[in-house]
This record gives sequence, structure tokens and C-alpha cells, in this order.
Amino acid sequence: MFSVAFLLALLALSVTGSPVEVRNSPITLPMTRRLTLSNVTDLLRHDEALVVALTKYSTHGRRASVPLINIHSGYTVSVGIGNPPTIYNLMVDSASAVTWVGAGTRYVSRTGINTRVPVGVNYGYGYFEGTLFRDSMTFGTDQLSINQMPFGVASTAEGFAFDGVLGIGPRGLTRGILNGGLLPTVTDYLAQQFAIREPIVGIFFQPTGVGTVLHGDGEISFGAANPQRYTDVIKYTDITTTPPSSQYWGINQRITYGGTDILGYTAGVANCGYTFLYIASDAFERYRAATGGIMNANGLLQISLDQYNALHDLIFYIGSDSYKFVRNAQIWPRFLNYKLDGSGGDNDIFLVVRGLASPTGSGVDFINGYVFLQRFYTVFDSTRPRVGFARTPFTQDNSN
Repeated sequence: MFSVAFLLALLALSVTGSPVEVRNSPITLPMTRRLTLSNVTDLLRHDEALVVALTKYSTHGRRASVPLINIHSGYTVSVGIGNPPTIYNLMVDSASAVTWVGAGTRYVSRTGINTRVPVGVNYGYGYFEGTLFRDSMTFGTDQLSINQMPFGVASTAEGFAFDGVLGIGPRGLTRGILNGGLLPTVTDYLAQQFAIREPIVGIFFQPTGVGTVLHGDGEISFGAANPQRYTDVIKYTDITTTPPSSQYWGINQRITYGGTDILGYTAGVANCGYTFLYIASDAFERYRAATGGIMNANGLLQISLDQYNALHDLIFYIGSDSYKFVRNAQIWPRFLNYKLDGSGGDNDIFLVVRGLASPTGSGVDFINGYVFLQRFYTVFDSTRPRVGFARTPFTQDNSN
């Protein structure tokens, strides 16, 4: 059996032994939105399980302590592994740092190396257990292939409808997997192999709109932000020092509504794995009172057309800039009302802002999920580390 020390030495040698030419442009992969849930209740349960995992559980260990949900919601990218490559559809997850396959398509390769080191991640809504392998991994339309990429191969996986996960979270989230050091993430390894200039990930989402048939467009770029996807300068803010948000892509921000603070300057996370926008329970109550929303049986606040017309923008103050979350961004896409368990008519209006179980001061007082990130280009930069945001052509989109 390989020792952990030997594995770490092997990973280090692979960094210096076979570098590829540094690319001047980022590695860009298209992302596909998968939303095949029968109703929004499962989507809410998925988010709630993630919240529990984020605030109360380590990402390591064996099984989750919350009910497992077969996840059918998320953004996926296609990655080739092996030579010749087998294509795997992996869910992009910014709250974990391990990449693995085997939940759907089985891993079979003549070129893979079994390190015999056990690996596993608990996601809250599901988990995987398996073994760390090393093999070639192929990215993008230009078929860039990197040798000896470390990744997990599942022997057991529950709660997934995809082939596995592409973990783009901070490297520190791998602590505890190896008893002698941290496991390189895909982003780290691409930079170490000189396939990209810096360990940076850019995320772009296009809002789900009429005619997309539940498959919105997205893009992930490794190595640099893609300037074709944003319309102004990226402004960065350092990772918060407040745990547990500091373990993730955590930032500090405050939120105002109609010129009044509903959430003071506090810590939370930016995470593409969550569908909704979450704020601390006391902030949510202030938002509910200000909008006049009434909790519907489907779990979302409902407002009238007059109340929608009176909605104010939510203003997010992050770092040196402020970001306007317009009223249309605050509502559930009305053409998807049929997904609301029969409790939403075609013209009913529901808000996508939800409350966390705990009040301000928990260490995770907000989660800027997909509904926020689809309005702003987002950059996860491991070099400092820091998170950046920029406006896109869809920041003030009215498709909802």
C-alpha cells in the first residue's frame, strides 16, 4: 500500500516532471443547468441539507446525518479521464475541493494509477467513499490533457444523479483527507502543471429564461476570468476571517433594502451549489415585513402584483463596491410556477430570498446562491485568496 508521504512525494514529482506550455488564455468549459426535479420542494430540501452541512458538519467523514436526496439540480461540465478519454458529466461544486467520478458512469481506464489511499466527502445531501487515483484528464474543446491528475473514484455514492463532482472550493477543504498534507485541487494542479497561469476560476451563469426549457447556459474558466462575459471591472474582496465561512469562498457584506439595513456587515459565503439567496433569520424577517410577503405552502414568500411593482432593489455592499439585485432578480421565474407543488398559478409571484435557521452572528449569515451569481460574474482566486464580482449583460435582466 502506498504511504501518504510517498503519495505526496509522487504528486510533487509529477508537478516538476512533465510540465506543459503555459497557456495565455484560460481553459473554458461550457456548463449545463440540470433541473429535472418534479417540484420545488425537493429543491428546497436539497438547499436545506446543504445549509446543515455547511454550518454544522465537516465535509469529511462518512455518511451524512440528514436525509439523502437524489440531486437532480446543478450545473455540470463534461471532462474526459483516461486515454482514450471516457467522458464524465460532473457537477460543479464550489463548497468542496475534491473531484471524483463513479456515481453514474463507472471509471474504467488502462492508464490510471490506484494510490490505494481512501478518500470520501460528506455533502449533507449525500456522500461518496472511494479511493484516490491518478490519470490523465482532458479539458475543453481544444482537448488539453493533463497527466497524473489526482481524483477520487467512488466505490459507494448516494444522493447523486450525475457521474460525480468537480470540486472548485479552497484547497483547505481537503484537510483531513490525507494525514500528511492537503490534496491538490483541479485548479491547483492545472496551475502547478503550468497549464494555466494562476489558480483562478471564473464562473458565468445566464438567468433561466423563457425558452431555455430548464437548461440555462453557463461557463467555467480556469486560469483567468473571461472578459467576454462581464461588462465592468472585477472588484475583489478578501476571504473573511470568520469561521466557518472562512473555510469556503466566504466574504463579508451588508445588505440594504429601500435604504434601510436588513443585514449588517457580516460573514457568509458565495456558493453556486445553492439555488436560492439565504439571509439570517432576523434579516429575513425584516425583508418579509418590508416587502409584505406572505409565506406560501410551497416554502416561498408570495407577493401581489402591486407589491412587486413596489419592490425596492436589494443593495449588496461587498468590498469597495455595491451590487444592485434588482426586483426581477428577487422573484422565482414565473414560467416555472408549475413546479411549485400546485400552489402557484401562472401569474403568481414568489420571492427567492429565504431565511436561515439561525440569527445574525452564526458565522454563516448569508449564502449568495445561484440566483445571485447568475446576475454577477464571479471569480474565485486562490492566490490571495479572494473573491471577485463584476456586472454582466444579465445583471438587470427581466426574464423572470
